[in-house]
Amino acid sequence: MRVLLAGATGAIGRQLVPQLEAAGHIVIGLARTVRGTMGSTALAVDALDRDAVMRAVDESEPDAIINMLTAIPERINPKRIDADFVQTNRLRIAGTENLRYAAQRAGVEHFISQSIAFGYEPRGTVLADEKAALWRDPPKPFASVLEGIKRLEATTRAAHGTVLRFGHLYGPGTSYAPQGWFFREVQQGEMPMIGDGRAIFSFIHTQDAASAVVAALAAKKSGIYNIVDDDPAEVREWLPLLAEMMGAPTPKRVSPLLAGFAVGTWGIAFMTRLRGATNTKAKDELHWQPKYPSWRDGFADELAHAGIAH
Repeated sequence: MRVLLAGATGAIGRQLVPQLEAAGHIVIGLARTVRGTMGSTALAVDALDRDAVMRAVDESEPDAIINMLTAIPERINPKRIDADFVQTNRLRIAGTENLRYAAQRAGVEHFISQSIAFGYEPRGTVLADEKAALWRDPPKPFASVLEGIKRLEATTRAAHGTVLRFGHLYGPGTSYAPQGWFFREVQQGEMPMIGDGRAIFSFIHTQDAASAVVAALAAKKSGIYNIVDDDPAEVREWLPLLAEMMGAPTPKRVSPLLAGFAVGTWGIAFMTRLRGATNTKAKDELHWQPKYPSWRDGFADELAHAGIAH
C-alpha cells in the first residue's frame, strides 16, 4: 500500500518507516520539518494547516494514513504537564481531525492513530482491557492531556479507524532511553521512589510499537487495542531493578507529601496510582507479538548498546 505517515520523525515514526518498507509498503513521510529517513517521499507539512494537509493527501494518493503526531518536549515537568502538552494536544485534536477530513475527502479507507494505555481509571492491580473506563477524575494537570486523547480516539473511531493505545514507550528518542531524561536522573540517583511505588507500568519498546502499527495495517480491523508488553510491573519493582542494571544508587523513598512540592498531583499519581494494561486483544486480533515480551530484556539491550549496563 501507499502509506502516508504523519509524524514520521518521531520516536515511533523513525522505527516505523523501515518496518513499513520491509513489509512492501511505499511510505510518504509527513512532518513539520524534513529530517532523517522519512520514506520514499518526504513532505514538510504543518498538520494544523488543514489546506496543507488536504494538498498532501490529494497529491500523495495514499491507501492508508497513520497518525503518529506528537510534539512532546525532551523533558516533561509533571507539575506542568498541561503546559508541556499544549502543542501535542492541538495535534491530537485538530491535527487528527485534519487528517481524518482529508482521508474521508480522498476516500482513504485505512486510518490508524496513536493513543496511550496509561489513562485508565485506577483500580488496584486488575489490568485494564480496552473496555475499561478512562480516568474519570484525573489529577488536574493531566486533565487536558486526557481530553486530547479522548478527542483523538473519538475522531479516529468516527472514521472507522484503529486506535493503538501504547504503553510507556522506551527506546531511542524517548524519556526511557539511556540518553533520555528519566534514565539520566536514575543514573544520577535523582529519581526517588514516591510513597509505596504501587503504580503499575505497562512498557513497550518503540520497535514493538512500530511492529504493532504494521500488524494493524495488515489486519485492517477497526477498534481500540492496547499495545503493551507481557510484563506489567509496579514502580517499586522496576525502578530499583533499573537502577541496579545501570549501577546507579538505589532510589530513595520519599513521602507523597514531600514529593508533591516537586512533582505535583500528577507526579504523585504517576508513580503511585497508574493502572497496567493487557495486550490480549492485540495479540489475538492483530496477530502481533512483541520482540521484547518484558521490559527487563528491552532495558538490558538498550543499556548494553549504550555501554552503561552494570
